[in-house]
Amino acid sequence: MPAYAEAITRRFGDVGPLGEGVEDNTFVRQVLSRKAVRRYSERTPDENLLDVLIAASLSASAKSDFQQASILRVRDTAKRAAIGELFPAMPWIANAPVFIVFLGDARRLQSIGKMRGKPVRNGTLEGFFNASVDAALVMQTMILCAESAGLGVCPISVIRNEIDKVAAVLGLPDLVFPVAGLCLGYPQAEGHVSLRLPRPATTHLDRYDDSALVAAIDDYDRRRDARHAIPKEQQRSNAEFGEVAFYGWSEDKARQAAKAEGAAFPPYLRSHGFSFD
Repeated sequence: MPAYAEAITRRFGDVGPLGEGVEDNTFVRQVLSRKAVRRYSERTPDENLLDVLIAASLSASAKSDFQQASILRVRDTAKRAAIGELFPAMPWIANAPVFIVFLGDARRLQSIGKMRGKPVRNGTLEGFFNASVDAALVMQTMILCAESAGLGVCPISVIRNEIDKVAAVLGLPDLVFPVAGLCLGYPQAEGHVSLRLPRPATTHLDRYDDSALVAAIDDYDRRRDARHAIPKEQQRSNAEFGEVAFYGWSEDKARQAAKAEGAAFPPYLRSHGFSFD
């Protein structure tokens, strides 16, 4: 059996390739098998390890070497509690041994322009996009490095839904915004490998082609439901959309997306230095 066959099958369960003939790589197999972790042991990661993980994450690729990402570790218990209280359904925000917020930082480049007497206006759409991508790359690098060191993580993008309150707690200035938070610690219990969309629906060759999307999503819904079904009591917005007999991933995500999240995010950004020109 190919070295990656079991991990790829568990992750996708599709009819795609299984890595035949590819030399085994422990790190790649670990990425294929990664899990979100929301329950942590009381053991706190060593500070020196965290320093190394932060250094590794800041070694991620950066657009044009602008390096528009910043990392804010929230160690103050009162600040952690204040953020956690905003999201009572996610107690792991306050309870995880480590909580880090990854920031898109368009402020620093604009400040450097001022230092050097250059007309840098970094509140544009391009500036926002570049800072967002830089922060996301830094966060994903942190995730993979932390997991390779035996830690578990859970990204928290919902903090943008309460951007005004989160920014106030963290003292964020203009042109600096949270992309996501990250809970981090040693896992208390095994999570599960989330089944991803079939690769034919998400990978393309030479041209974009989603002509087979309907069939691919229907197949995915059935396979995902067989592995980890969504309980009836977790159906979203039944008052608006009604209860359905089969409630698959696509129904759940369509209902979630129909209720737009992050309504406070665009006005916050516009009032804190971004024009999106």
